[in-house]
Amino acid sequence: MGLTHPADLEGWKRWQRAQQPLTRRMRAGAERLRLRGGTTRPAVLTRGGPRPRVLVALDATTPTAVGALLAPVLRLPAEDVAILSAKPLGALLPPGWTESAGDARTQLADTVTSSSIVLALGHYLELGSLAHPVAAERGARFVTVQHGLLTPHAPPLAPRTTLLAWSEADAAYWTAGRDDVSTTVVGSQLLWEAAEHPLTDVDPGATPVFLGQLHGAELPRRVLTEAAEGFCRSTGATYRPHPSETDRRSRATHRRWERSGIRVDRSATTLREVRAPVVSVFSTGVLEAAAAGIPAWVHLPAPPRWVSEFWTRYRLATWGGAPTASPERPPVAPSRAVAEVVRGMMAG
Repeated sequence: MGLTHPADLEGWKRWQRAQQPLTRRMRAGAERLRLRGGTTRPAVLTRGGPRPRVLVALDATTPTAVGALLAPVLRLPAEDVAILSAKPLGALLPPGWTESAGDARTQLADTVTSSSIVLALGHYLELGSLAHPVAAERGARFVTVQHGLLTPHAPPLAPRTTLLAWSEADAAYWTAGRDDVSTTVVGSQLLWEAAEHPLTDVDPGATPVFLGQLHGAELPRRVLTEAAEGFCRSTGATYRPHPSETDRRSRATHRRWERSGIRVDRSATTLREVRAPVVSVFSTGVLEAAAAGIPAWVHLPAPPRWVSEFWTRYRLATWGGAPTASPERPPVAPSRAVAEVVRGMMAG
């Protein structure tokens, strides 16, 4: 099995829009028309020097995005780096950087040259989608850094991108059917950091925590709801909503569960602070927990074929047996490996 849209970005976007609630689709449609009409897209360009050689299209400041993009470039000389983001980055960067607000397209046009290296999570998010055509037009290198686990519904890679992947299996999976993408395996900074100080005081017999994914488009909401509810009722597990479970339907489900006796943990504590076994359908948090020394499993009654393949590819253990083993740790920090790849490109 491979991607449902191995090279068709517009087809992937149509699929993604079809999974969204009507009101969200309407807002997204209005935004597309606004951008298509040439309306400016406000952004902040943060630079360490006047002539950066590396441009980061930072579409998110989540831990996975920061680990994939910011952590590596902070290992480079600051004067070589510029970061395009929707908002100021504040404490995410050390002192000494300069910020300028303006139109994203204009800032890209003024920054990217034929010798630039553009780093992004891909060309499917807004800033990455604006940066890719500029890089292609000017002959700059476009580098995609993997930041999460891959399902068949992952977005396609940009044409002629360089992929920095978590593993050989992920590189092969994401590039299947493509001959225009080069790959290098660097590992996951998220998992590296989780394994840096493994926990030794987790009670494997404690009541588990189920990591929610009601926001996910990869499986029908009904399937995800039934899996979580059934597991929590049968084991007494606490349900931990994903940070994106803020829509009306998800909040109503949380309230219904609480009224029926299921505990819902809305705290912002990290998995390390929870210190209890974790279970989910296909959350990255399962691997993160396993790397941190927390017993972790996956669970879904009668999983479809792609879910079983996903579990196998990431060596995720199903509930009821031995927990998921900690992922193999690369010899150097992935952020350092990404930085070394970029340095090599700069030298070339």
